[in-house]
Amino acid sequence: MDYRPKKRFGQNFLRDHHIVQRILDAAALLPEDRVVEIGPGLGVLTDRLLPRVREVRAMEVDRDLAERLLQREADNLVVLEGDALRLSWEDLLPTPPYKLVANLPYNISSQILFRILDHRRFFGRLVLMFQKEVGDRLCASAGTKDYGILSVFCQLWYDIRRVAVVPPGAFNPPPKVYSVVLAFDPLSGPRVPVEDEAFFRRVVKGAFSQRRKTLRNALIGSGFTAGDLDSAMEVARIDPVRRGETLSLEEFARLAAALNPTEER
Repeated sequence: MDYRPKKRFGQNFLRDHHIVQRILDAAALLPEDRVVEIGPGLGVLTDRLLPRVREVRAMEVDRDLAERLLQREADNLVVLEGDALRLSWEDLLPTPPYKLVANLPYNISSQILFRILDHRRFFGRLVLMFQKEVGDRLCASAGTKDYGILSVFCQLWYDIRRVAVVPPGAFNPPPKVYSVVLAFDPLSGPRVPVEDEAFFRRVVKGAFSQRRKTLRNALIGSGFTAGDLDSAMEVARIDPVRRGETLSLEEFARLAAALNPTEER
């Protein structure tokens, strides 16, 4: 490898072709598919995507790596230079749906997930690699230590399955942690009824804002009034002394609906 990874971009380049094949298999690519790749790096995955699909749109923040990608001169490769957190996905992804296939940079993976959720109409299947700790949170069930905001938000909209656990040696340079590849299959609608997603997110974030506190106290600390909470929790049939991490998606939806002043009772 004649390129020195840059720490500021959190670069760990995938080099294990067996893992690349597992990613491709999970993506179930078709010749007519359009694919988005975030953080293509040296292009190990990109090179395997290009002959399989109609188009690959690669978002790369590192100018040097973007130039290396352009040297491929592949007719179906579009290099989008810039930070995926700042690029305008509305302008740069003009022909959805896309499949999103990527080894996400660890330092922005959670932020990227929030962007994906906000732009989920652009994507069909997602196949993404994360630090294993983040992957465990995404798959976690209510009542477990890993269950949190991203667990709730992602499971609301996707079926998530583990594709492969990836050892540090699959990368250059090797990270200090294991990684995991996850496949996300979008649901036709939210897993549980949610009328106001922004308000639902506010309730979930508030519930997890102070994990050691009871649900009632955590939500009071997030700006909800005690009176409104007491009434809503009674309507939603949720014990106020529970902790946020014990609530299922369905219970969060009930609580948000009961708390939201704009929803009919």
